[in-house]
Amino acid sequence: MRLISTNCALMVNYIKGQASLSSFFLFFLTSHPPSERQIVVGICSMMKKSKSKPMTQILERLCKFDYIDVVIFPEEVILDEPVENWPLCDCLISFHSKGFPLDKAVEYAKLRNPLLINDLNMQYFIQDRREVYRILQEEGIDLPRYAVLNRDPNNPEECNLVEGEDHVEVNGEVFPKPFVEKPVCAEDHNVYIYYPTSAGGGSQRLFRKIGSRSSVYSPESSVRKTGSYIYEEFMPTDGTDVKVYTVGPDYAHAEARKSPALDGKVERDSEGKEIRYPVMLTAMEKLVARKVCLAFKQTVCGFDLLRANGHSFVCDVNGFSFVKNSMKYYDDCAKVLGNMVMRELAPQFHIPWSIPMEAEDIPIVPTTSGTMMELRCVIAIIRHGDRTPKQKMKMEVRHPLFFELFEKYGGYKSGKLKLKKPKQLQEVLDIARLLLVELGQHNDCEIEEKKSKLEQLKTVLEMYGHFSGINRKVQLTYLPNGQLKASSEEEDSQKEGPSLLLVLKWGGELTPAGRVQAEELGRAFRCMYPGGQGDYAGFPGCGLLRLHSTYRHDLKIYASDEGRVQMTAAAFAKGLLALEGELTPILVQMVKSANMNGLLDSDSDSLTDCQQKVKARLHEIMQKNQSFTQEDYQKLAPTGSPSLVNSMDLIENPVKTCDKVHALIQSLTSQIRKRLEDPKSADLQLYHSETLELMLQRWSKLERDFRMKSGRYDISKIPDIYDCIKYDTQHNASLGLEDTLELFRLSRALADIVIPQEYGISKAEKLDIAQAYCVPLLKKIQLDLQRTHEDEAVNKLHPLYSRGVMSPGRHVRTRLYFTSESHVHSLLSIFRYGGLLDEEKDQQWKQAMDYLSAVTELNYMTQIVIMLYEDNNKDPSSEERFHVELHFSPGVKGCEDEENVPLGFGFRPASSENQDKQPNQGSLEDLSQDQPDQAIPISEPITIQRRCPMIRNRKTGSMEVLSETSPTQSTKGSSSYRLFPSRQSPEVKPASGLGSLRSGLFSASVLGVSSSAPNLRDYVRTHHHHHRKPPLGWNHRLSSLFSMPAVKRFSVSFARHPTNGFEGCSMVPSIYPLETLHNSLSLKQVDEFLNSVCESSTETHAKTMKALSGLFDSQSQSSLYSPQQPLSSSGSETSLRPPSRPLWCEFINAYIVI
Repeated sequence: MRLISTNCALMVNYIKGQASLSSFFLFFLTSHPPSERQIVVGICSMMKKSKSKPMTQILERLCKFDYIDVVIFPEEVILDEPVENWPLCDCLISFHSKGFPLDKAVEYAKLRNPLLINDLNMQYFIQDRREVYRILQEEGIDLPRYAVLNRDPNNPEECNLVEGEDHVEVNGEVFPKPFVEKPVCAEDHNVYIYYPTSAGGGSQRLFRKIGSRSSVYSPESSVRKTGSYIYEEFMPTDGTDVKVYTVGPDYAHAEARKSPALDGKVERDSEGKEIRYPVMLTAMEKLVARKVCLAFKQTVCGFDLLRANGHSFVCDVNGFSFVKNSMKYYDDCAKVLGNMVMRELAPQFHIPWSIPMEAEDIPIVPTTSGTMMELRCVIAIIRHGDRTPKQKMKMEVRHPLFFELFEKYGGYKSGKLKLKKPKQLQEVLDIARLLLVELGQHNDCEIEEKKSKLEQLKTVLEMYGHFSGINRKVQLTYLPNGQLKASSEEEDSQKEGPSLLLVLKWGGELTPAGRVQAEELGRAFRCMYPGGQGDYAGFPGCGLLRLHSTYRHDLKIYASDEGRVQMTAAAFAKGLLALEGELTPILVQMVKSANMNGLLDSDSDSLTDCQQKVKARLHEIMQKNQSFTQEDYQKLAPTGSPSLVNSMDLIENPVKTCDKVHALIQSLTSQIRKRLEDPKSADLQLYHSETLELMLQRWSKLERDFRMKSGRYDISKIPDIYDCIKYDTQHNASLGLEDTLELFRLSRALADIVIPQEYGISKAEKLDIAQAYCVPLLKKIQLDLQRTHEDEAVNKLHPLYSRGVMSPGRHVRTRLYFTSESHVHSLLSIFRYGGLLDEEKDQQWKQAMDYLSAVTELNYMTQIVIMLYEDNNKDPSSEERFHVELHFSPGVKGCEDEENVPLGFGFRPASSENQDKQPNQGSLEDLSQDQPDQAIPISEPITIQRRCPMIRNRKTGSMEVLSETSPTQSTKGSSSYRLFPSRQSPEVKPASGLGSLRSGLFSASVLGVSSSAPNLRDYVRTHHHHHRKPPLGWNHRLSSLFSMPAVKRFSVSFARHPTNGFEGCSMVPSIYPLETLHNSLSLKQVDEFLNSVCESSTETHAKTMKALSGLFDSQSQSSLYSPQQPLSSSGSETSLRPPSRPLWCEFINAYIVI
């Protein structure tokens, strides 16, 4: 034993560079008597690999086997000496890397015939991706769909490649963007991912890590023209790659890391190492690992898995590779290799040895403890951010060229066609140009009437100098008998025969301000999540980042097919997950298109019967040239909504108000024309690269369309007028145009009536129209709440490897749905009028309904948030086990909103019972301990140092924190924030100086930390003992507001972020904080409510279930860009049958099993 230990010590010292090779070999050759024959394991690889930390750690452990000695072949011997002079060994661990002479290693193996841990001949195949894919395919292992393009280096042009705007065709196989382009040589790591023009185009260029970069975004969209490549379908993995490491066919270790294609930034820990987390492999993935190991004859083998579409795909096999920085893996690897060597060679050397029998590791099932509720699920429905004004032009077309185009793209199948791709829009432009040339040559009076429309079509399609489906689209609808009635824009006499209704839509792009809003809201959203309160990746207090980076966060982001909605979702994801770089890669990988049977999309041109009747009644009332009568108030505002009544009071006579609005528009267009005549203003650049000429075009069109030839007003144009003036008031105020504020005031009053009432006037109509829009979304929300418990398709942490993660089994499910105004209005109507709670019996719900009635507008970034908690102290069969909260924010602050804003009751108001009971919930000092995943209850008020020297908003109290301390505790000069109605009582006197100055995206909150905030631990240490006495009468006021059971839960709140002006742009409006509508709902209540709403109309329900069944069972439409991605990668979401038992029972069963 002494000889063996000395031998191993010398070997390790040689690895570390502390012993000479000669001393090692001299000792090795003389130290073993023939009776004590050792098994010699030779390590033949480049020095960089053989002296790496993982190899050193594993060899140190391997030396602990009594009969094993290790010899490392020196690099100079490998490179310069003939194989006959190489050291002798009984077992060889040899593997190829850059510069390694694989041919010589093969020659040595033939000469000495050692036991090979990794087959050498197969390593030639591993260096060629074509061979790797061939072998994987032969083994029946799932691969992304791919095609190989072989180019002759002498004639690179002669190849089977056809490149289109948004696809490539390789050997007859078509790959729509996004697709992946890999060099056939596995040593070439320059892998490119090409993005579609609808997502912004360009490509992401991956490379071997350089510092903290692993990829970079490039605007180049054309594929490489030299070299041979594999083209394969892009697999959306939600920004996560899984790397698997085998040690023999029966052992596999898996780690997840951030995909290098996401933003190219390598996440590193405090020691500069790439952050990876071990994850659990499913049974099917373990079988794949076994197949890969055996097929390539590589005992030690690494390969890459992509988890997408509910399946796992192998996309690369790397050959010999070790896990870094895992002591458990080092132990396991040495044990498996040592046992393998002894099993094969011990009998030959007559060494007495048998495989030790060890008990299998007991699987760890983590459980939560404590009295606080655990956040399990967050569901948010969010409207898109600030956009340019939407514009639309309708025209009836009959030319054969339009019918040919309609047929070419399959319009006759459904009678409708949407054209967004550059090639399609180019074809429409070509037709418009051709017809205009014909009109110029032949003065055909019949067609001449449409010349202005064709010119507008041509002008809009020629804008920007390039096409993108994000900012323009053309819709064609087949009309068998021509247009039934003239539109407000076109009052021509009806013609016989079939025609096509062409609707051109442009504008509506997400502005730079909209991107900032979405990104800032994403950052603030992080602070709703508990755990990880320490510093992580430079962001203090961000529990979500820790949850997400440790793969305990099941996140899915969905968006409708509108470009502004998709870009909002991508910008939000960028802020939420602290990503960097361009939005295009984030959009392609993180955002799924929900354009599947109306989940988030709706055809605004196809109104329900109820909606058509509502619009007709609305137009009739708004066309009366007299002051509103009491009867009009009953007709138009039967719900008695204060926002509606106030707007009607302001308008008085709708026609007279429309006259004023039209006159103000005429004044505005006249002012713009004068500016255009002024040489100084001719080339003036407005916000978002708009010109005065383009501004004049949109206002002139509204001027023409608003007042029809009959002299009546087209009420449907009111939202467009308000849209335009809101945009110009915010972004182009520097022009100094007169009367814009008056136009804004009047158009907003009209819009506050028209917009919400288009979704129903009476409660019954609102509910009927809302069901037509969002029953599919409601069913999906119901599933999200039901399926919160983990399943195999989710990345799970391996509890044995997860050091530094206190609760590896905890998962939080987040589902984010980005959509347009129609879905937000509809969903809110469902909650308000669907019968969730009785206002007469529930005081909190009544106050919430009063608050919603006073909200005038669901502005950009409006949010409806549902949060699900679990109370582990409650009996599993109890209704109180699962707890649901409902929150709402009306989104971005509008112009002059400060004075008239309705005041809610704060975010997550606590009950008076909590105050009285005063349970011992722990101390905030716990944050100073390194316990990143413990729930942090709020037991005392915290003074928030407000450092931003800006004027304080009137509504800063909206997210203040309720004091639960004894009223005797106080500290002079400090102020605390309470989760309390925003109106401040006279007793609350803010501290002077910087303490009273704060303005930003969100109201101050107890654990709200912005990206510029100090470290949270230091913050808590500094402020833990600073308290303020609650104002007099507080308990009485709160008791009168809420009467609810005590609920102890995580303190989660929005961060307060300063809103900065975008470069060269107008200031970005801040966003109203979340207001709690209800914080004491049971899951059973919510489930029964959703069931009743969805089933109230059997026809609607049947239609929805049919649509959703196709949505989940089929894997043909899923992600925004991948035709194979299902709605969620979670296997449990593939079935959409209504639960046979109540939803809360499903949860109970899941946890009884655990």
